Amino acid sequence: MRIPFLVLAISVALIWGERVRFDNYRVYDVTVANEKQLQILQHLEQFSDGYTFWDSPVQTGMKVSIMVPPHKIEDFYELSSRLDMKTVLKIENVQQLIDTERPARRKIEGFNWDDYHTLDEIYDWIDGLVEEYGSILSVELIGHSYEGREIKAVKLSKKEGNPGIFIESTIHAREWITSATTTWILNELLTSTDPAVQEIAQNYDWYILPVVNPDGFHYTKETNRMWRKTRYPHSILCYGVDMNRNFPHHWMDGGSSANPCTDTYAGPEPASEIETKHLMDYFTDNKENIHFYLSFHSYSQLILLPYGYQNAEKVDRFYDWMDMAEAAAIALSERYGTLYKFGNTADVLYIASGSSRDWALGFHDVPIAASYEFRDTGNYGFLLPAEQIIPNSEEVLDSLVAFLAKARELNYFEV
Repeated sequence: MRIPFLVLAISVALIWGERVRFDNYRVYDVTVANEKQLQILQHLEQFSDGYTFWDSPVQTGMKVSIMVPPHKIEDFYELSSRLDMKTVLKIENVQQLIDTERPARRKIEGFNWDDYHTLDEIYDWIDGLVEEYGSILSVELIGHSYEGREIKAVKLSKKEGNPGIFIESTIHAREWITSATTTWILNELLTSTDPAVQEIAQNYDWYILPVVNPDGFHYTKETNRMWRKTRYPHSILCYGVDMNRNFPHHWMDGGSSANPCTDTYAGPEPASEIETKHLMDYFTDNKENIHFYLSFHSYSQLILLPYGYQNAEKVDRFYDWMDMAEAAAIALSERYGTLYKFGNTADVLYIASGSSRDWALGFHDVPIAASYEFRDTGNYGFLLPAEQIIPNSEEVLDSLVAFLAKARELNYFEV
């Protein structure tokens, strides 16, 4: 197998202890207009020679964001012209966004949402919360990652018998806004004086996994900001699995790769990753109490509903979920004018199989299942500036309040 240029560069950087840089890497949005374009892009994803696909090209009619290194820009222009592909430059210099993503120095000492935090900082903050709110808040070590890092779950319960809301975030390592938003929402559930927030804190149990992929998350902090997968070595130079393609429901049934060097590698078999197994075990242990499975991602500003695999059927509850998602999208837009689309994953975004959300529905028939793709629509992509953490979090919490209110109206749980 030919080793992609970027994979080789990252491997060399790791050996020498260097941080991977993306100076003058550009990101283009490409509209996949026909089968020929799709086939060429799929080949490039498998044997990239430097290109990095931020979206997997799985169907015509979709937009794909491609990160192009400086030495391939002329080749990319020539390819786009030859195939008559419509391209739009979204990010001119990826490294510049990385350098300005976080504030030069923290404005406030301690844990806050003016900056993105490390895994240890997040866990220390959670442990401190448990000391302060021990009567209603607990933390559970649900297992360790491949590299030995802890995977923690937090449960917030203010009274017995509540229906449960399950939130998992940072299953994709580079999506820092997900853990930041998750921790902000947890803090609001504990401290907010807003009656609407107090109501959902009081009348639901919250099962929260703030960092599902701790090895990948740590790697984005120390070595490669754009890393997506876990860190298990599945070949000599190609590490990791896309956990959100690794779950045993329609595994490898569209939108996944069998190539260990791609970002959408689904693993050698379903649930091959220890991190996937820990999430599955924790959910299964609590499934009788969980009424709503939520998966947080970035970016694209979408509320996505099951199923995501090819030729996905619409389950009986789908149109109820659409009503809930519509209410959530409207509420989300009211604070800052942020517009979200919503619908079936394969229709609104692209085909993707083996996801955690589809597994929760397909294996355990959870009453409601949805994924969020947070800000933005590509100007920053995965590199959302830290100054947007709180606005993003505020509007997402607004949407969850509306989502749950519509679910109650449709008699999905009694509170």
